[in-house]
Amino acid sequence: MALRRSKSRSSKALPPIVFRWDLDKTYLESEFESLRQMVRIPFEKPEDKVAVPGVVPLIRNLREVATSAGREVRVYFISASPPQIAKAIKEKLTLDGIVYDGIVFKNQLHHLVRGRFRNLREHVGYKLTELLKSRRDMPPESRELLFGDDWESDPLIYSLYADLLAGRLAAEDLDSILKPIGVDARLLAVAKDLVDGLAAAEVVRKIFINVERRTPPTRFRSFGPRLVPTFNYFQTAACLYDDGYLTLPAVAEVAAGLVEATAATPHRFANALDDITRRGHLRPASATVLREYLREHRLLPRQSKAARPSLWQRLQSWFASTPEPTPPRDEAIDYQALIAQWRGAHTEQRA
Repeated sequence: MALRRSKSRSSKALPPIVFRWDLDKTYLESEFESLRQMVRIPFEKPEDKVAVPGVVPLIRNLREVATSAGREVRVYFISASPPQIAKAIKEKLTLDGIVYDGIVFKNQLHHLVRGRFRNLREHVGYKLTELLKSRRDMPPESRELLFGDDWESDPLIYSLYADLLAGRLAAEDLDSILKPIGVDARLLAVAKDLVDGLAAAEVVRKIFINVERRTPPTRFRSFGPRLVPTFNYFQTAACLYDDGYLTLPAVAEVAAGLVEATAATPHRFANALDDITRRGHLRPASATVLREYLREHRLLPRQSKAARPSLWQRLQSWFASTPEPTPPRDEAIDYQALIAQWRGAHTEQRA
């Protein structure tokens, strides 16, 4: 028996929602590990660029579900790639049917001309300042979900951004955090200016990190429960359903997208659901509802009748979800220790 979620369980209007996406390795399967690959990127055609499996139906459904609930939606992309690829990227997004509200690129040519070679691979200062600039144009009451990957420094950047908006970090705290990782002094000054005057609020609800490098999930624990590392967009979709941002059919559509792109099997989805639940990012009640729905749609292995939950158990699981979740309580992040740990991990990965 499939249960339908109502558009809203509360007459109170939901605040606007902003979905922020990294582009490379999060939306697109970009290859830029070598100079030759970086040079080739601007010459790729839109049809040559490949979206990460499952990401297209995920973004489409996030907008559709929020819009159907009468919620204002904004979608933004941020890329460390040069603006020379902007035309091809925008055409690719159009081909994929993605509606977005803004996209920014890193002016790598600007750094090359001025001999700032260190800035070519240093993305923390660039992305943090771009996020803070964009936030100033958002409705003050809006909430945000952030999507990145473990290839660059998205976990650190997004966590800094979230804590700056929440008031857990002040502008003066950025010196001791950003200087040790080599952020350009000009960008550091810009970031500090942008932080001043921002009203403190718990803006960022969740940070989702696509574990493209297969970084062990335990390495993300220092970032707190707000950050959710996922191995595929089916796991991401399951968590977003748990938080009320997606419907059951939307999760099924993301799973179907993975089947088409990667020939994913029901057993793979079952393992992915078990993994994200075991790691504490998906409530067991929501996992139960998802399993039943996906089994009925042949996306999970069939279950024997004796093991099926009762109608009362299914109803309890259904009404356990909320349309606008309270953000997880984060303990203060030790950014000094985190940066030392993260730099060591990145040095090891690039060796």
